[in-house]
Amino acid sequence: MATSSAAVGRFRIILWTLVVLAAVGATALFLLRPPAQPVGVTGTPFTMQTIAGGTFTRDDLKGTPSLVFFGYTFCPDVCPTTLADLVAYEKQLGLTPDKLRTIFVTVDPHRDTPKALTDYLGSFDPHFIGLYGDDAATTEAKASFGVYSENGTPDANGNYVVNHTADVFLIGRNGEYEGTISFGEDKDAAMAKIKRLASG
Repeated sequence: MATSSAAVGRFRIILWTLVVLAAVGATALFLLRPPAQPVGVTGTPFTMQTIAGGTFTRDDLKGTPSLVFFGYTFCPDVCPTTLADLVAYEKQLGLTPDKLRTIFVTVDPHRDTPKALTDYLGSFDPHFIGLYGDDAATTEAKASFGVYSENGTPDANGNYVVNHTADVFLIGRNGEYEGTISFGEDKDAAMAKIKRLASG
């Protein structure tokens, strides 16, 4: 019996030693892991057309802090609300286009022609940058930001809504991702993010 008890004791010591080593190993992996990457944002290359003429690539995000929003001109609520909010925030913070750019990327290339985008964005702020492209270019741009969009079922008149990511992406002056503003986010919190972005 004594021998058996000793064996059980040694087994327990070994078992607890393994538990401790596993815990230490897990802690080390947690502390030494590489910095987390922004969820969804890949920063992969893309090329879109601008409503002002010319092209716009991932590299063109560098130089001036930017607010990037994906939407479409037929959007009934989220897009106009978001753009109106951004205009109000920028005005209240006294931010001019040379301090902060707002970039609108259409997820509805079949209906959002350059003229439609120009007229739509001009109703909010003529300085807004509008980007558009064919299906392939739009897919590349969405993938670069981890944006989702899907066309709804057309009605009898061929009209449809587009379900899409409603976040505003914050891009620093070096073209790096610095976070998002969620749809409906608290005004003061959103403005604090924009102010920090523009001053960075």
